[in-house]
Amino acid sequence: MKVDVLLGLQWGDEGKGKIVDVLTPKYDVVARFQGGPNAGHTLEFDGRKYILRSIPSGIFQGGKQNIIGNGVVLDPLLFKQEAEALAAGGHDLTKCLSISKKAHLILPTHRVLDAAYEVSKGDGKIGTTGKGIGPAYIDKVGRNGVRVGDLLHDFDAKYAAAKAKHEATLKAMNYKYDIRELEAEWLDSLNYLKKFNLIDSEHAINNYLKEGKSVLAEGAQGTMLDIDFGSYPFVTSSNTICAGCCTGLGVAPRNIGEVYGIFKAYCTRVGSGPFPTELLDETGETICSNGNEFGSVTGRKRRCGWIDLVALKYAIMINGVTKLIMMKSDVLDSFEIIKACVAYSINGKEVTGFPYEIDDTLEPIYVELPGWETDMTSIRSEDEFPEEFNAYLNFLEEELEVPIEIVSVGPDREQTIIRYTED
Repeated sequence: MKVDVLLGLQWGDEGKGKIVDVLTPKYDVVARFQGGPNAGHTLEFDGRKYILRSIPSGIFQGGKQNIIGNGVVLDPLLFKQEAEALAAGGHDLTKCLSISKKAHLILPTHRVLDAAYEVSKGDGKIGTTGKGIGPAYIDKVGRNGVRVGDLLHDFDAKYAAAKAKHEATLKAMNYKYDIRELEAEWLDSLNYLKKFNLIDSEHAINNYLKEGKSVLAEGAQGTMLDIDFGSYPFVTSSNTICAGCCTGLGVAPRNIGEVYGIFKAYCTRVGSGPFPTELLDETGETICSNGNEFGSVTGRKRRCGWIDLVALKYAIMINGVTKLIMMKSDVLDSFEIIKACVAYSINGKEVTGFPYEIDDTLEPIYVELPGWETDMTSIRSEDEFPEEFNAYLNFLEEELEVPIEIVSVGPDREQTIIRYTED
């Protein structure tokens, strides 16, 4: 067996949580391989809405094993709050969720450092969620991190050393803070974390594969936020691309199977950073309103724009995408004309490859397609698609050279249409 990978192809918020939930019935194991509680995977079914931050989206399907992999950074306090809320809704995770011992912990001082670093950047702020993700990854790379497995191995000394290092940095920055209440809650949450199965996840996942079990790897954020290949420096702190699955779960490249790439029928972005197709007009506001484009974790309003095929082709190439999934098609239901960016104009020169740097000299080059002007939220079969929507799908498949296998026409689990039959 091989590990199938599901990840976002844009700037995050593509709808990964819903699709993991839809695909989970065909898998035995679902595993998160990077990111932290800055992710916000939203799922809606049976009239209820759930938002997952660190927990894999497969926990709603009974009998499935879920794993938080070594590439994830985990805040025990936020994890406890998330897991307890799910348990109150009838979803006890203690038997279906395991956590890698090699996953790094987000400490209370990481949150403070996150805020301090943002303040120090002034107008050059990245726009982080303030959850301590970046500082936790900095400590991981700098070999100063505290890991989940350290809860079982001389934790007090390791925590004290990390905290002292952070406090020295904050003192040098002259940053004022008080973490006494947060730290007390955080330390108490460690006992809750110990209730879960703490595992050597790389062994577990490879043993599942040997046993013939099917595994779905769930990514967070999106390709254009990847630390290496995204719109640097306005990126996240981990590898959000398919290669991140190998390092974030301990899976060999030869054991990667299908790569599902998720994208919206348009584009959104949260926080600072380049966004070539952003619409700062009524059309952008309409997309934002129709799509309820506000962050599920931060509540921040998302910037909206037309679909960017230059960036999308780049993401498909980097990830080796084999199947595409288009989300929020219904958000464009009311538009008479729909635009798609097929190239950039940079200093008067047409460019079709994603450039090293994006600045104000770049202008998107669009093609226009007729809108379908039909409410698709009640559609449950591809046979019901309007002619204009089929034309939009065909155009995208020709441009992207990868089949669009799944189309979403609303937030609910039932508003998901499979276009191609599995082999």
